[in-house]
Amino acid sequence: MTSPTADASLPVPLPSADPALADAALDLPSLARRWRPFATRPAMSGEAMRGADHKAQRLGVSSERLMEEAGSAVAAAVQALLVTTERTGHGPVLILAGPGNNGGDGSVAARRLAAAGVRVACVLVATEDQPTTVDARRAWERLEGTDVERIHAASERDIRFLLAGIEKAAVIVDALLGSGVHGPLREPIRTAVDLVIRGREAGVPVLAVDTPTAVDLTGGQASDPVVRADVTVTFHRPKLGHATRVGRALAGRVLVAPIGIPAAADTDV
Repeated sequence: MTSPTADASLPVPLPSADPALADAALDLPSLARRWRPFATRPAMSGEAMRGADHKAQRLGVSSERLMEEAGSAVAAAVQALLVTTERTGHGPVLILAGPGNNGGDGSVAARRLAAAGVRVACVLVATEDQPTTVDARRAWERLEGTDVERIHAASERDIRFLLAGIEKAAVIVDALLGSGVHGPLREPIRTAVDLVIRGREAGVPVLAVDTPTAVDLTGGQASDPVVRADVTVTFHRPKLGHATRVGRALAGRVLVAPIGIPAAADTDV
């Protein structure tokens, strides 16, 4: 496994090893300044990001390490959002994790938040009883024995029962789906998105992992229904889809976090 350092041209420590992110007073503007070198890089498509991810792994950066850094970045952003909105201690952070790697990032964030003393519940929203990718499954299993309340919601009924009090959450984290889903969503993801929408309407801030479910990272096309986020944490470089009219409206404030993909892994520059 590679050591947690960012690429040499951008000397910002990776989230898992950045002492600045442990500052209890860190707010969103301060975090945005911390990660500004990444936010000012050229935007990339979703396909280019997938290519960079795969090439980074060929260069020796493990997929598990990339997920650990992504989840650590999400945890830092959640804490900054709590500070900015003055909602620390107003209820649990509710993480809705889908069955894939987007949900795996959410599971890592849940573990990191709990370790920092934040009350957090992580809900696996999937018909399967385990995440469907190796890294996401490992991240979900690592929550066992932690202070994270781990819940499985396999159906529309489960979600409506478990999340009936979603308006009591301090923050909702949308880690349901990443990019590339168009048209109507399937259950139980669809009901989970409806409940995120209801929570936001009740005043609960929403933070999306990589992109709101499910706004395309390249063209900005949205699913039906779609999450509207207050903050989106994306990784490595800005995404073209977040700069479109629809994408910009749905992503909210976009933070670009380092996750350890070396410059040599970029396939389109």
